[in-house]
Amino acid sequence: MKRRVGAAAGIALIGTIAVVGCSSAGGDGGGSAIGEPGGEVSGTVTFWHSYTTDSNELDTLDNELIPQFEEEHPDVTVESVPVPYDDLHQKLVTATAGDTLPDLVRSDVIWVPELADLGVLVPLDEQMPDFDSYAEQMYQGPLDTNKWQDHYYGLPLSTNTRVLMYNQDALTTAGVDGPPATFGEMREAAEKLTAEDVYLFADDDTQGWNVLPWIWSAGGDITDEDVTTSTGYINSAASVEGVQLLVDLYQQGAVPELLLGSQGGTPTSDGLPSGQYATILDGPWMYPIFETQYPDFDLQTAPVPAGAGGSISVVGGESVVLTQSSANKAAAAEFLRFLLSEDAQTAMADVGQMSVLTGLADRQVEAHSYYEQFVEQLEDARPRPPTPAWPQIEEVLRTQVQLALRGEVPVQDAMDEAAVQIDALLAQHG
Repeated sequence: MKRRVGAAAGIALIGTIAVVGCSSAGGDGGGSAIGEPGGEVSGTVTFWHSYTTDSNELDTLDNELIPQFEEEHPDVTVESVPVPYDDLHQKLVTATAGDTLPDLVRSDVIWVPELADLGVLVPLDEQMPDFDSYAEQMYQGPLDTNKWQDHYYGLPLSTNTRVLMYNQDALTTAGVDGPPATFGEMREAAEKLTAEDVYLFADDDTQGWNVLPWIWSAGGDITDEDVTTSTGYINSAASVEGVQLLVDLYQQGAVPELLLGSQGGTPTSDGLPSGQYATILDGPWMYPIFETQYPDFDLQTAPVPAGAGGSISVVGGESVVLTQSSANKAAAAEFLRFLLSEDAQTAMADVGQMSVLTGLADRQVEAHSYYEQFVEQLEDARPRPPTPAWPQIEEVLRTQVQLALRGEVPVQDAMDEAAVQIDALLAQHG
């Protein structure tokens, strides 16, 4: 999901390397074989996750999926441990330092490279015999979030992305026929909407989750493909163009001050249905929110406006990872496989979790018709650069984009400085 993990949290986890230095990424899985699928397994499997205690997802996990798995594997007990999302990262930090990690973790996708770099995760592509059979069923973007230094340390468990959400009544009031499909149409619509005191677009921060769709759609990027350098990528003409679009719209009053970090503006969840904002970028979880809070609002969606690079959005979601410290890897791997089965993925899709299996796309749309635009957008959605340095990189990006938005530095200068700082961070994990 879209989550903001501050630089301090990222540094805290990376700082535990000294504690777990005896482990190394790409190791031998801790000396315990995962085993072939369908083998006899027994014992207890502990599963940490962040499904909220009053959610349909947790109810489905605890009262439907785990009982089904335990019925199929009568000698295995699964211990479900819900941890609030905002606490889970710190709990992982503490457990990493004390070597008390559970068997399995439902991890935010941006944490997987951090944990892998510490050597506390099993490289599934090396240790899971049927890894490829699962990987080939999945969307490439979510799968790539699990890759670090040529190995995959997890498999996607649930996924999501952002699409353009719009209020057609607000657009119609300003004489705009439909949602802007391109950068050029964004600029054209901005003039008409600001004349009617309606913001063209609103977002609540300048993290990667917020800014990357504009950079990628412009044809730019944050780093090279191997995530080793940023110079020539984040400060390329294409990346600058993506940021420049936001800066220009902000400075002409077509985007509210909310973009500077959830301050000085109506939240997007209120501003879109009220007609204060014509468009936002957000995920599928907004549908039940709007249905509850604004039942008369006709929420509509469209692809991210396209630039020279196309219409590209950002991958969110969670992965399931197996820890090196697990004393019961075979049983844990069987439960991991079960969570990725069509039955389990369908059950979770029915209660609002987008499946990572491409073959379930139609089934998801049947369950919730609003998934259709997200399924289409996910085909080309990209992961935030998978690197342990991402929390710090994201803070650099956030800061430099905000300097440009405020007019304190030109966009090119801001991105040049970002490249210098990001290169230094990447060098620490080369």
